Amino acid sequence: MADTGTKLKLSSSARRTALMGAMFLMATSAIGPGFITQTTVFTAQIGAAFAFAILASILIDMAVQMNVWRVIGVSGLRAQELGNKVVPGIGWLLSGLVFLGGVVFNIGNIAGTGLGANAMLGVDPKIGGTVSAVVAILVFLSKKAGMALDRIVVLLGALMILLMIYVAVVAAPPLGEALKNTFLPDTVDFLIITTLVGGTVGGYITYAGAHRMLDSGATGIEHVQQITRSSILGIIVTGIMRVLLFLAILGVVAGGTVLTSNNMAAEAFGAAAGEIGLRMFGIVLWAAAITSVIGAAFTSVSFITSSRTPERKRNLITVVFIAGCALVYFFLGQAPQQLLIFAGAFNGLILPVGFGVLLWVAWRRRDLMHGYAYPKWLLLLGVATWLITLFLGWNSMLGLAKLWS
Repeated sequence: MADTGTKLKLSSSARRTALMGAMFLMATSAIGPGFITQTTVFTAQIGAAFAFAILASILIDMAVQMNVWRVIGVSGLRAQELGNKVVPGIGWLLSGLVFLGGVVFNIGNIAGTGLGANAMLGVDPKIGGTVSAVVAILVFLSKKAGMALDRIVVLLGALMILLMIYVAVVAAPPLGEALKNTFLPDTVDFLIITTLVGGTVGGYITYAGAHRMLDSGATGIEHVQQITRSSILGIIVTGIMRVLLFLAILGVVAGGTVLTSNNMAAEAFGAAAGEIGLRMFGIVLWAAAITSVIGAAFTSVSFITSSRTPERKRNLITVVFIAGCALVYFFLGQAPQQLLIFAGAFNGLILPVGFGVLLWVAWRRRDLMHGYAYPKWLLLLGVATWLITLFLGWNSMLGLAKLWS
C-alpha cells in the first residue's frame, strides 16, 4: 500500500488542491464535447423545453454523486474494489463496462479537441486532435502528474465558465420561457434525458471526482463533512456550466437562427458573437475536450489498476490509453456528433450497475464502511434515483437499437 502512504503524507494545502481538482475533474468530465454537442443538437430540436432535461440531469447528478462520493470516500476503496467485495467478479464486470465506455468517450473527446482547435486556430481537426492528445500525455508524464492534473482542470474549468457567461449574456436568451419550461416543459423526450444523463453522470464520469478524491487522502469517517462539501460544490460547478451553455445556445435558436452544419455548436457561438464568438467556442470546446480526455483516461485506468499499483506504472498505462484512443480517432474518420451521442446513450446503460453496487454497500455492508451509520435519507434518495436510472437504462437500450437500425 505504498500509494496510500504517499497520500497520507499530503500537506493540508496539497490536500485542498487535490480536493479542488477532484471537484473540477467531476465537473469538466461532465461538461465535455459530448455534452456541448448534445446540448446544441437537442436545444435546436426542442428549444426551451430542453431546460427540463437540464434540470432532470442536475437532480439525478446530485443524488448519484452525493452517494458515490460518500460511499467511496468513507470506505476508502474504489468502485470496482467494493464491487468485488460484494459479489466476486462484479467489480471486474463494472471495470470492463466503464473502460469500454471510457474508450468510446475518449475517442469522442479527442475528436472534440480537434474541432476546438479548428474553430480556435483554423488547423486541421485531425492535427489538432493529435497535438491535444500529446498535451494530455505530457500531463501524465510529468514528475508531479497529480498536481499538474489538478491545476489544469481547475484553470480550464474556470476559463470555460467565464467564456460561457459572456456568450450567454450576448446571446440574450428568453429567460422567462426557459424558466417556465424548466418546470412545465412543452415537451418531454425521455431518450434525450437518457442520453444527457448518460453523458453527464454515466460511465466513467460517475467516478471521476470520487476516485481522484481517494488520492487526496481525505477518506474515512473523520472526513465525512469534507467529502460531502466537496461533492456538493462539484455538483454546483457542474450545474452552472450546464445552465450557461444551454442559455447561450437557446438565445441563438430563439433568435431565429437555424443550425444546419455538421458543427452546430460552433455555428451557434458564431451567430451569437460573430468571429469572436467562433474563436471563443474553439477555446471552450478545446478546454472541455482536453479536460475530458484527461478525466476519461485517469478514471478508466483507475478501474483496471488498484491502490497498490505504483503511480508511475499507472501514469504510463494512462499514456498508452490516450495514445490508443488518439490512433483510433485519427483513422476512424467518423462524424463526432454521431459518436458522442452514441457514447452518452451507452453510458446510460452502465450507471445502474455501479450505482446499485455502491448503494448495497451503504445499506448492507457496514464492515466496508468502517461501522459508519449511513444516513437513511441519503440512502432512500439514492434508491429512488437508482430506480430512475433503471428506467433510463431501458430507454438507452431502445435508443441504441434505433441508432444501429
